[in-house]
Amino acid sequence: MLLWFLFSFSLFNKSVYNAEDISCGCGDINRNIYKNIFVSKRTIDSTEQCTLKSEMVTNEFQSTPENDMVLVSGGEYQFGTDDIIIETDKEGPSRIVKINSFYLDKYEVSNIDFYHFAKSTNYKTEAETFGDSFVFALFLNRTFREELKDFRVGQAPWWYKIDGADWNHPHGPDSNIKDIMNHPVIHVSWRDAVAYCLWRNARLPTEAEWEAACRGGHRNTKYPWGDKLFPDKKYMANIWQGNFPNHNSAKDGYIGTSPVKSFLANDFGFYNMAGNVWEWTQDSWSKDQPEEKVKKGGSYLCHRSYCYRYRCSARSHNTEDSSAGNLGFRCAKSL
Repeated sequence: MLLWFLFSFSLFNKSVYNAEDISCGCGDINRNIYKNIFVSKRTIDSTEQCTLKSEMVTNEFQSTPENDMVLVSGGEYQFGTDDIIIETDKEGPSRIVKINSFYLDKYEVSNIDFYHFAKSTNYKTEAETFGDSFVFALFLNRTFREELKDFRVGQAPWWYKIDGADWNHPHGPDSNIKDIMNHPVIHVSWRDAVAYCLWRNARLPTEAEWEAACRGGHRNTKYPWGDKLFPDKKYMANIWQGNFPNHNSAKDGYIGTSPVKSFLANDFGFYNMAGNVWEWTQDSWSKDQPEEKVKKGGSYLCHRSYCYRYRCSARSHNTEDSSAGNLGFRCAKSL
């Protein structure tokens, strides 16, 4: 592990990062790739795979609350970057794309938002159907970690597959969301996010729409607020401070997720476009991998030394049925 830290810090001297070298392991959390688990004492039968049932998303249709959305006017916006940091993530090149006007949620979908959806529709997330999801090591006590050491992700052993972890029990069956209802919902798969947005007569944003919203009308900026990570020494996003994966100093105020209205909005009025939780988009990673969906924004686990993906152009991906303790979303709506 010490060698891993020394190597990760040496990455600052490279002009282009290798994505595999600096990943927090988020991309390795793919539910259908169980080869990433060191030892699995439980296998998933194909009959356990859940599907999106139309009755779940139509039995109580709710209009999108436009007062909690921002209108992004149609026009030409930057997509991608020429300042490529992680070459294998296909961040560039920069190009100008034309986007039609659309609405996007000011905030990430919160626990209280998802609670209303689940209660109204009796919807079961994929994590609930599978019976497990991935939880970051710091949220598990040492005894529990030792007992479950055979249920870690092979390329990222700080992720544990925990029975009973889901959106309503974010750290396992003994946890709850009672005190974090205003935090973003987590442990939701791409399919779960699609179901929620459909219930609101909305959809997931495309990657180009998300990136246009992230830059807030500007071009060639790294972050939603500009080019400096800590302008005037202010924390602008919920990202990792300290030595990953063992110590988060929480200088920004949070060890895990933060409320969806935390920090300052960008110039378009969007909150938490960087850090906090990864956000699903509509798009597939590639034509050859249609089941791998693009996610944007990074999360509270990202740090410049190893997972520098809280930039507007940064991107990653997971399979559409994957879920984890740092993966959420927000909805868009066409005019």
